[in-house]
Amino acid sequence: MSTSTTASVSTHILDTSAGRPAEAVAVRLSARGGREAEWRHLGGSATDADGRCKDLPALPEGTTHVRLDFAVEPYFEKKQADAQQDAPANRDSGPGVFFPEVAITFAVVPGEHYHVPLLLNPFGYSVYRGS
Repeated sequence: MSTSTTASVSTHILDTSAGRPAEAVAVRLSARGGREAEWRHLGGSATDADGRCKDLPALPEGTTHVRLDFAVEPYFEKKQADAQQDAPANRDSGPGVFFPEVAITFAVVPGEHYHVPLLLNPFGYSVYRGS
């Protein structure tokens, strides 16, 4: 929850290739207080069955930049393994995952809430500031 001296962040992931939320994706939250400051890892979470992270850590006072790191490779590997189990004849010999990680960095101001959804598919992604 944001206060007048801090910002807050939430996120969710939609797998657009399946039209479903992406469950069990690890999300790491980092912050810094200025462009030249070092990143400080604050903690992390994983998406639930609705693709949401409901327990990301609070941002410290003075945060100006936030980075969300999404570990999407294990999610897509599991999805590929499940598909191969269902249809072994359709195995693809190409590389496993094109984007193994997605890192999103954005600026914040105190008192604002930032909801940053990730729209994900095996060969691309998009983010935006939601509400």
